[in-house]
Amino acid sequence: MSPRIWIVLGALSAAAAVGWGAFHAHGLIKLLDARGMDPADIEHAMHNFDVAVRYQAMHAIGLILVGLMGLHATCKCLDISAFFFAFGTLLFSASLETAVLLDMKLPWFIVPAGGAAFIAGWVALAIGAIVSRNDSADK
Repeated sequence: MSPRIWIVLGALSAAAAVGWGAFHAHGLIKLLDARGMDPADIEHAMHNFDVAVRYQAMHAIGLILVGLMGLHATCKCLDISAFFFAFGTLLFSASLETAVLLDMKLPWFIVPAGGAAFIAGWVALAIGAIVSRNDSADK
């Protein structure tokens, strides 16, 4: 896949993380309070949303990094890494954000599966950095 797609997806994911972070800071607690949630549940929901946004932002930067590396080197591990970052963002961050916003319970395995995808993405990135071929050196 073109490395530029990972840069675009990473940039869009980072933009969304900034937006969700602003909502977390300025509106989420009002939404949760309006639902009549007790303070302990509000604190738990706020924490989950914060973690989701932080991980989304971190892995958005990871996607951009993979895309930038892919502009200068060739390795399937880079595409695998980017796929796992994007998939992990959906499973981990988007599912936590959705669960908080819609006040729903998720199947137990979705968030840990997203975390596992993030780990797999970082391992694939490390392997890609070791084995990738520098395209500019071949020219």
